[in-house]
Amino acid sequence: MTQSTNQKNNSVRITAGEYRSRRLEFPSLEGLRPTADRIRETLFNWLQDSIQGEICLDLFAGSGALGFEALSRGASQVDFIEQNVTAVTSIQGNIERLGVKHGSVYCSDAFDWLDRCKQGSKKYGLVFLDPPFKGRTLTRAITKLESADLLRDGGLVYIEKERQLVDDDLPRNWLEVKSKKAGLVQFGLYNVLRNCK
Repeated sequence: MTQSTNQKNNSVRITAGEYRSRRLEFPSLEGLRPTADRIRETLFNWLQDSIQGEICLDLFAGSGALGFEALSRGASQVDFIEQNVTAVTSIQGNIERLGVKHGSVYCSDAFDWLDRCKQGSKKYGLVFLDPPFKGRTLTRAITKLESADLLRDGGLVYIEKERQLVDDDLPRNWLEVKSKKAGLVQFGLYNVLRNCK
């Protein structure tokens, strides 16, 4: 992805919680599309009883909107994984500007980061999976995430994808909790059970 030193910054607001109405700045980059306010509100209404104190992974962080929303609503830790240096700098700037104490950002390709993770080193209870819509990135990410064994039993995965894509074959132990469509986007929440593969 090409970068420019004169990137125009955009912003998106946090919808609820400790940082409610605060703005997150993010650069204009090809393929970077923050989850819309309406979708984030729906998602976090689904998560309202399970976000408090949760350890979260924002795997293709982009603007970091999902991870910051989780922190605002009581998540105990969010790890942001993003490969674009400009986007990483923006996430780090938002962490500092908001005074977030439990957010860590890693500048890395998501697949390389998953390959480097030691199985069982950290168990996430919630993973945000909103990769670029092009290619088979989502299918690869699901496979890698499942084999990395980073999700605790009963953990949740949020998936956002293009509506016109054929549904990906999910692992049998990823059970749909809720799903919805909004415009050209399909999004859903899945419960990952370790003992029913």
